[in-house]
Parts: sequence; structure tokens; C-alpha cells
Amino acid sequence: MTNRRQFLKSMAMMGAAAAATTPLVQAAKGVIDTKPNKIIMPPAAGELLIKNEGLPITGTFLDEISHDIPHQNWGEAEWDQDFQNMKAIGIDTVIMIRSGYRKFITYPSPYLMKKHGCYKPSVDTLDMFLRLADKYGMKFYFGLYDSGRYWDTGDLSWEVEDNKYVIDEVWENYGQHHPSFQGWYISGEISRATKGAINAFHDMGKQCKDVSGGLPTFISPWIDGKKAVMASSSELSREDGVSVQEHEKEWNEIFDGIHDVVDACAFQDGHIDYDELDAFFEVNKKLADRYGMQCWTNAESFDRDMPIKFLPIKFDKLRMKLEAAKRAGYDKAITFEFSHFMSPQSAYLQAGHLYDRYKEYFDIKA
Repeated sequence: MTNRRQFLKSMAMMGAAAAATTPLVQAAKGVIDTKPNKIIMPPAAGELLIKNEGLPITGTFLDEISHDIPHQNWGEAEWDQDFQNMKAIGIDTVIMIRSGYRKFITYPSPYLMKKHGCYKPSVDTLDMFLRLADKYGMKFYFGLYDSGRYWDTGDLSWEVEDNKYVIDEVWENYGQHHPSFQGWYISGEISRATKGAINAFHDMGKQCKDVSGGLPTFISPWIDGKKAVMASSSELSREDGVSVQEHEKEWNEIFDGIHDVVDACAFQDGHIDYDELDAFFEVNKKLADRYGMQCWTNAESFDRDMPIKFLPIKFDKLRMKLEAAKRAGYDKAITFEFSHFMSPQSAYLQAGHLYDRYKEYFDIKA
């Protein structure tokens, strides 16, 4: 009996030793081995990421007149450095998101100061941006004036009336004097078949083109998805987001009415969930191709998934959106917006880290 116990014990020990060398146990220890005496270490950190699969960001909004993100109080030296940071990652286009919002304006507009009592700015930011764009060889798009009355009333006709004067004023005093002035941004933001939007966009787009000899125009609407909630709301999402089919139907009608005077559409990408990107992006590209328009993406570099509004976005979220844009065959990626949410000199520490992760992903060495 004693010999039998010793035999069974010795067999059990041999079995345990053999099991310790199986691939399964070795994998649990951090080793993968299917051949005797060969040790293969696990994948190095970072190898899960396949680089350069996204559409690079080549444009950014410049948000000097904002109502929901803090002003950074930069002077020309800080802005000059930021243009250098933009240039280093391949940004070739800057868009002043709006030339004014309600009573705050970016340049001393005689019309706006007289008509609406707008405050005279201490710096002509428009002139500064144009000079910096000239210096760094970038294209500058001018964003029209936003009176705020559309947000109050839902009526875009106010914006048409004000911008009749702003467009002429800016082209005469700035546009003709800077080689970087290369286009117009029609700054009214809509998401659905808003009453009067087609006529308003058409009127403003036509005037921009007529006065400037046909320079390109673009719009950046938002998709009325599940994350399309008011910035002032404590909610992060809602149940009744627009369907892909309804989105296609409504924007087909809008594009049909504006494509002769609007050259590109950059839908904001943050109002839909990440698993909805491909479906909506495919429709956006199909519609743009149908009407001979450029299909851009406004890759938001701030995070809509957090209760704190708004902070720089998690890198993987931005990466997923840029990869979806590339899969859909989009023509250009711009962002809202580099200086707050991606710049290494942003007031947000996380923005500089996002800048570094972005450079690593696209193998940018500068």
C-alpha cells in the first residue's frame, strides 16, 4: 500500500510539472510557447494600434468669439506659436468660426457697431489671423456674423440681412489685401430641414461668391443624433435621435437647394455614437457626391460623453472618428478646435497630450 501511495504521489507531481509547461499555463504566465525550449514574449505595449488608418486633420476652426468654452486671452505671440504648432501636424486651413456673436466682434465693424451696438474690440483679430495665415502659407476662411437671433427665434433671415453688409465690408477691407483669404464659412448651424434654411444658405453663399469672384464656401451642420443635447443641459444623450433614413431624406433636399453656391459640407461628428459613424458617414458622402460637393468631416476634438463641458477628447475616440471618415472616402478633416483641445499650449493640460498621441499615430516627427 505504501509503495502504491508513493507511486501515485510521484505520478501526480510529474503531471503537475508537465502541465506547467503547456501553452495555456505559459500564456497565463505571460509566455506563449508551442514548441519545446522556445519562449516568445507577449506583444509589446502599443502594438494593438494600427497607425495611419485615419484621415489626417488638415484644417481647424479658430474660436475667438465663443459662448461655451473659455477664452485663453492670447496675444499675437501666443497665436503665432499656435500657428506653428498647427503647421507642424499638417494643418493647411484655418477657419474663423464666426466674425462676431451677438455684441462681441473680431474686427471693428462700422456696420455692426452702429446697427447692433457691438463692442469695439481691443485687437483686430481678423487682421491678425490673416497676417499669420499669410506668414505660414495657410488658407483662411472667413466665418460670417452670428447675431444670436436665430438661436432665439429659429429664424435665419436675420443672419441674411446682417451679413449682406458684413460680407461686403470684409471683402473690401480685408479679403482683397491678403493672399490667404481663400474662402467663406456660412456660420449658421442647423441639423434638420429648418424652415428657411435653404433660402438663407443660398442667399449668403451666392453673395460670398459674387463679391469674391467665386471663392469656395462651406457649412458645418450637426447631425440630430442621440447626443444632440443643449450644452446647458445636464443630460448627455436622448432617446429620439434622427434615423439614418430621415437624415438622408432631409439633407438630400437641403443639398439640392444649395449645391450651386455651397462647395463643401463638414458635418459635426460628435452627436452620434461611435457605432453609428459608418452608417451616417456613408450617407453624407453619397449625398455630397450626388450634388458635386466636397464631403468634409468636422472631427470634434472635445468630448461630449462627459458631464464636464467641454474637455479635450480621449485619443481613441478621435481616432475612431477619423478612421470612419477615411473608410467613407471623405475629402478633408477639420476640427473644432485645435487651440483649446489639441494645442500643446492650451489652457487644458490634456490637449498637449492629445497632440502628442496624434503625432505618434500619424508618425509625425516634427
